[in-house]
Parts: sequence; C-alpha cells; structure tokens
Amino acid sequence: MNRPLRTALGVALTATVLTTVAVAPAQADDGNRPPAVVALPDGFQPEGIATAGRYAYFGSRATGAIYRVDLVTGTGTTLSAPTGTPSLGLKVDRRGRLFVSGGTAGDARVVDTRTGAVLARYQFAGAPTFVNDVVLTRDAAYFTDSNRPVLYRLPLGRGGALPPADGFTTIALTGAYQQVGTGVNLNGIVTTPDREALIVVQSSTGTLFRVDPATGATTVVDVPGYTFTNGDGLLLLGRTLYVVQNRLNRIAVVELNRAGTAGTVTGTITDPDFDVPTTVAKALGRLYLPNARFTTPPTPTTPYTAVAVRTR
Repeated sequence: MNRPLRTALGVALTATVLTTVAVAPAQADDGNRPPAVVALPDGFQPEGIATAGRYAYFGSRATGAIYRVDLVTGTGTTLSAPTGTPSLGLKVDRRGRLFVSGGTAGDARVVDTRTGAVLARYQFAGAPTFVNDVVLTRDAAYFTDSNRPVLYRLPLGRGGALPPADGFTTIALTGAYQQVGTGVNLNGIVTTPDREALIVVQSSTGTLFRVDPATGATTVVDVPGYTFTNGDGLLLLGRTLYVVQNRLNRIAVVELNRAGTAGTVTGTITDPDFDVPTTVAKALGRLYLPNARFTTPPTPTTPYTAVAVRTR
C-alpha cells in the first residue's frame, strides 16, 4: 500500500449527503448573509477559485491576474498583477501560499496571498500543453495537463518548503486512462477520501479516474448510470465529491467509497445565476463557483460574477 496522501490541512471535512435531484438556489443578500452573487472585474474571464476563511481568490484565464474578494462584503482587489499567461486552477495552503496552474504557459506559480509576490515558478512543459488544475496534499502539489496524459508533482519539504525550479517530477499515466483527440482531457483533480490516491476527471469523455500517484496507474471510478459530461473542477468534502459540469450549468454530487474506486450520484445542484461555472470551493458554509461564460464572446466590458449555492 502506498503512503497515504494527506490533505493540505491534514484533516477531512464533514459533508452533508444530498438526497434531492436539485437544490434551491441561495437567496440574495438579506443584510445578514454574505452576497450570493459576487461581482468580479469586467473583462476578467475567471476560471479558477480557491478560498481561505472569508476570502476567495480568482484567476484570470485572459491575463493571469489574481483577484481577491472578501466574501462577507463582496469587495475585491487585485492581488497579483497580470502575467500575460493564464491563471487557471488554484489552491491555497495553510501558509498563505496560492498554487496557480498556468494553462498554455505550461507552468505553475506560487503566490504569497499577503503580498502578491511570486515565491516560485516551475516550467513543466512546452507547447502543446495546458496546465489546468491542482490539488495539495501534505507533502506535494499535483497538477493536471489537459493536453498530455501526465501529472506534474511538486514535492513539499520540511515545513512545506518549496522545491527548486527543476525539482518537480512528471508522472506518466498508464492503465485505463487514454488521451482522446486534442480537446480538453485531464481537468479537475482531488484526493480520494482515504487520501491513498488521486481522482481526476477527463472532460472529453466525462469519466472519473483513480490514479496511483506512485506509479501513474489508473482505473475507472465506477459510477453506474452517470457520465460527467463537461466535467471540470472537483471538490472533495469527506466522502462527497462535487463535479462541476460547466456548460451544463450544474454540479453532480457523488458519494464515494473510502478508496475512491466507486461512487453513486445522489443529486445535482443548479442555480439560475450559473453561466458556465468552471470550478468550485467551499467557504462560509456555501459552495462558490466562478462563471466563466464560455458561451459569451469576451470583451473588456463583459461582466463576470461568482455564485454561492447551498449544499442542501
């Protein structure tokens, strides 16, 4: 058995099991609750989200800027300036470091959430590449590449020490997983509930795969009767896996076994304010999702938002 993967916080969160087919949307701010719809800068083109306490961090797929929002007040500010390359999947650790997937740049950055300074940068690959999402464990960060059948692993040393620029490894995927065409393949990534392995979603086929991070061996997660069409961001809370299905404007809710080898869809979450949501994070007892609006031609004045929904 492989060494268990531990979450970045070293604990598992407790989730509420959904039993209904759809969940009512969160209500608008009534003066006592944080706003259910959060405004992002016009033209921002959000894709990734990470949360810590009352704050959410959003990455721009257009410019690479990182925008921080106080979810209680709805106010925001630019944390990290544009890079000229995308900022996609995001995760923040307990040390206040934001791990950023670099999309077509084929890289990852680590950003200080207090100052916005770039602490480290890692060049994983050259074109064709699309570094899409990231998950943090106690001893590593793992990144997906939508254009390649691989994961990238950044080992974290004592006290979470970051590796040198060339200190990453590339894990080739074998077994059940097969790359399909030139579209978006590997996308969202989480650990299994027992933290022994990883789960990824393949957007082009709507399939979940369990990955042994030590060997790259993959098996299909058995979820009878359901295909995760347009599967994008993933979030694991306890044994409940939330799978964002972006262009379908919904989240599939899956109850997994501890090993993450099988699961059952117990419901879906929708909201009238969804407009192609891509990724999901939990904060203040709710789920937050940025609207990427892939079906809306982007302009400098196109409005963008993030939406909060209840988990039950």
